[in-house]
Amino acid sequence: MFEYTEDQLRELADQALRHARSIGASDAAVEFAENTGLNVNVRKGKVETIEKTRDKSFGVTVYIGQRRGHASSSDFGLGPLRETVEAAYQIARFTAEDDCAGLPEEELLAMRYRAPDLFHPWDIDADGAIALAREAEAAAFATSPMVRNSDGASVSAGHGQFLLANTRGFAGGYPYSRHALSCSPIAQRGREMQRDFWYSADPRPDRLADAATLGRYAAERALARLGARRLRTGRVPVLFESPLAIGLVGHLVQALSGGALYRRSSFLLDSVGERIFPSHIDLVEDPTLRGEPGSAPFDSEGVRTAKRRVVEAGVIQGYFLSTYSARKLGLRTTGNAGGSHNLRLRSRRTKPTDDLDAMLRRLGTGLFVTDLMGQGVNYVTGDYSRGAAGYWVENGVIAYPVEEITIAGNLREMFANIVAIGADEIRRGAKRSGSILIESMAVAGT
Repeated sequence: MFEYTEDQLRELADQALRHARSIGASDAAVEFAENTGLNVNVRKGKVETIEKTRDKSFGVTVYIGQRRGHASSSDFGLGPLRETVEAAYQIARFTAEDDCAGLPEEELLAMRYRAPDLFHPWDIDADGAIALAREAEAAAFATSPMVRNSDGASVSAGHGQFLLANTRGFAGGYPYSRHALSCSPIAQRGREMQRDFWYSADPRPDRLADAATLGRYAAERALARLGARRLRTGRVPVLFESPLAIGLVGHLVQALSGGALYRRSSFLLDSVGERIFPSHIDLVEDPTLRGEPGSAPFDSEGVRTAKRRVVEAGVIQGYFLSTYSARKLGLRTTGNAGGSHNLRLRSRRTKPTDDLDAMLRRLGTGLFVTDLMGQGVNYVTGDYSRGAAGYWVENGVIAYPVEEITIAGNLREMFANIVAIGADEIRRGAKRSGSILIESMAVAGT
């Protein structure tokens, strides 16, 4: 499946680092990566695209004291490898000194680690992927005669491996898989058309959703949006569907990220120790979970990762920092170079029976949001304004679909006014959350 073995990648890394030292680098770090993939897209039963990919990349960062240079290549040959190292060295020579630049301290590196069980090859060829995509789309069309069109169904299977190494003695990497199935049907009644979609993604192909079930669910979502209306402008309780709730977690991560903090472009500056959520809310980061796509024994700098509470009882406990951003802030890296790891937002009040129906009853009369549009988030002020669609709910029951509205608020106020988090938890990427009920937000419509 891969062109290079782990031992071969380690040998290449050793050669690159030794060459960096030999030409005068005080420190250096390298990354080798190799990927293969298959992606198939089907629309109305016909194959639109079949893509097979195979690529590799090599990146090197060279330090001359506190001057830094970076270069990359896709050629793993010894000559090009040395040329790339020398290019990074020349860049470092003419770069200004930065007192925060440099590799992580040796004691922070994951010299010993356990691979996170992310490599699960999917033995599927183009014909098998086409058949699976057709099954999902056919199930969507069979759901109702009103499902008359489709933006297609797709299947992807991806496999990769990487190796990180530096002159502080760290070398580590492992293989991984990324597989997905999606369907996007279009429902039509008269001249009105509505589109929706659903997808399933996992490192293990046996944990992907059943193709027919996924297609039917995507169709039901599109059908349910027919007859959408606008709402009157006002303030109402808002329930964010689970996938959109995960987006709110993403906004929090961005506001707590080191880059935003040291540039002072976050509304959560100096927020460690500050209560920004109700006391029943926790946010846990756990990179140690086996087989979860956000698991990692070390970050993209080789720094050890560990389970921690980012938010405990509503209070911010820490940021998301790389070595560089931590030094800019006078703090210690949190092992988040490259991003967060398996975040889970939860409420201590959530019960196993708090499914979506229970959350709608908790909402009572208000807005259930299932789709958001636009990028109206200002991380400096926390102001939030997005185009939205979903359903108007009365007495805990969905009354009718709504569209062409805008919801607005401020993230700080939205976080503080979370009433409940549902047990209808879903994972998207490296984040998990159930639906989130917010006490009140502004809705702009007619």
